[in-house]
Amino acid sequence: MSSELVIVYHRQPYEEVEKDGKTVFQENKSPNGIVPSLKGLFGNVSHGSWVAWKLADDINNPDFERRIEISDDYGDYTVSRLPLSQEQVSGFYHVTSKEAFWPILHSFKERYNYDPVDWDNFRDVNQRFAEAAAAEAAPGALVWIHDYNLWLVPGYLRSLRPDLKIAFFHHTPFPAADTFNVLPWRREIIRSLLACDEVGFQIPRYASNFVSVARSLFDVEVTDQARVPDTWISEGTALTERVVPQRIATEERDVLISVTPVGVDIPFIEEKARAKASEAKAREIRADLGDSKLILSVGRTDYTKGGVAQILSFERVLEARPDLIGKLRLMHVSVSANRNMAAYEEIQNEIEQAAGRINGRFGTLDWQPIALISRAIPFAELVAFYRAADVAWITPLADGMNLVCKEFLASKVDDSGILVLSEFAGAAVQLGNAVITNPFSNRSMDLAILQALDMEEPERAARMQAMRQAVRENDIANWYPVLIENMTRQTPFDARHAAE
Repeated sequence: MSSELVIVYHRQPYEEVEKDGKTVFQENKSPNGIVPSLKGLFGNVSHGSWVAWKLADDINNPDFERRIEISDDYGDYTVSRLPLSQEQVSGFYHVTSKEAFWPILHSFKERYNYDPVDWDNFRDVNQRFAEAAAAEAAPGALVWIHDYNLWLVPGYLRSLRPDLKIAFFHHTPFPAADTFNVLPWRREIIRSLLACDEVGFQIPRYASNFVSVARSLFDVEVTDQARVPDTWISEGTALTERVVPQRIATEERDVLISVTPVGVDIPFIEEKARAKASEAKAREIRADLGDSKLILSVGRTDYTKGGVAQILSFERVLEARPDLIGKLRLMHVSVSANRNMAAYEEIQNEIEQAAGRINGRFGTLDWQPIALISRAIPFAELVAFYRAADVAWITPLADGMNLVCKEFLASKVDDSGILVLSEFAGAAVQLGNAVITNPFSNRSMDLAILQALDMEEPERAARMQAMRQAVRENDIANWYPVLIENMTRQTPFDARHAAE
C-alpha cells in the first residue's frame, strides 16, 4: 500500500530482538522522544511508511525481508529496510558522517578528516534511501527526511518523484559558511537540500547559518523573514539571533525555512517523576548523600560534549573551596558512543584518567568526589537521579539542542534544583534562567558551578519555575515544522503561503 507520509531516518522505529528463536519487534527502550514522536504522526494518515537501514551479511540475498508491516500503539505502518553491508555502513556512517561531517557541523575544523571518505559510497547509500522512499510514497505524499547522514536524499528523491512534498530536519547544529564550506562536497549537499519544500532547524542561528551557506554557493534570495520571539532571545547567550529567515527563493522553487526546537514528552516524564518508585529511589539517593550536595552530568562520550573540561573544572572547584571536600559529589554519566572509533575512545580514556586521578587526590575511604558511569542508565532510574540532584551540569562545547537538560527540568516536579547550561547548547536560547556558562573559559565554568551551589532557595525555585514553563511551551507535541503541521491537520498545502 502506498503511503501519504514517509519518514526517512537512519534508525529503525523499534528494537529487533531474538526470543525463543523468533525475531520480535519491541518498543525502543531509549528515552529519546524523537522516534515515538515521529511514529505518532502515523495516526493522522491512512497509511504511513518508515525507511531505515538494516545490517545484512549479503545485500543481494533474495530472502532478505525488505518490507515488514508493524502494528503497535501508534497504528499500522510499513517499515522499508535497506540492506547495507558492514563496509557500506562503516563508510557511510562511521567515516563520512562521523569523521568528516560531525566535526564540521560542530565547528571542530581541527578534527575534520577528509582522507578516508568514500564519497561514491555515501552517494550510493543516499540513492538507495531515496529509491526506497520513492517506492513507498503515494502521489503527492509528504516525505520527511532526518539529519545530515541523509543530506543527498532530497536531491535524488526530487529527480525520481517531482510530485512529492519533501521536508528535511537537522537535529545537529548547522555551522557558519566559513566552516561548512570546508567540505569539498558543499555544492552537492546544498543543491540537494534546496530541492526540499521545507528545511527545518532547532534554533534561529542554525537556520540563518544555512541560508548564509546557500547564498554563498547559489543565487538564493531571502523573500521572507521575521523577528525572533522574545522568549527565544536570551541576552548574553552565544547562539541568540533576533531575525530569522522564513522563506528563500531559488530558480526552481520557494523553500520554507522553519525553526522548531525539539522538546521532550512532559506528561510522560512527569508521570515517571511522580511515581512512587521514583520518589522512593530519590529519597534513598538523598539518604546516601547525607548532607552532601549532588551534581549530575549526563551525556554521550564525544569531544563535542566537553566532558574532560567539566571534570577538570570540578577539580579546580575542590581546590578553591576545600570546605566542599566531603560535602559534594559529581555523578558523571558518560555513555560510550562508539568504542570502535578512535576519537571517542580517546575522549573516554581521558575522562576515566581524569576522574581516577581526582578521586585518588581528594577521595577518602568514606567519600569519593566523582562517580563515573559509562553505561546507559534505565530512564526510570535516571529520573530518580534527576529528582535527587541539586544541580544538573550540562556544558557541551557544541550541541544542536540537548534534551538531557529538558528531561532534568521536566523531572523537577517540586521546582527544586538548578541547571548550569553551556551557552553553546541550542537549549540555552530557550532557557535563559539557567546559570549560563562558557565551557571554553575555565573561569566561567568554575564560577557558574559555584554560583549554582551557593544560590539561595527562593532564587533557585523562581528560576526553576521559569525554565519548566519554557520547556512546557516547547514540548515534543509542538515540535513539528510548518509543512508537517499542514499535512497532519489535513489543510491545503501551498509552499508559498504555508508560513503566513
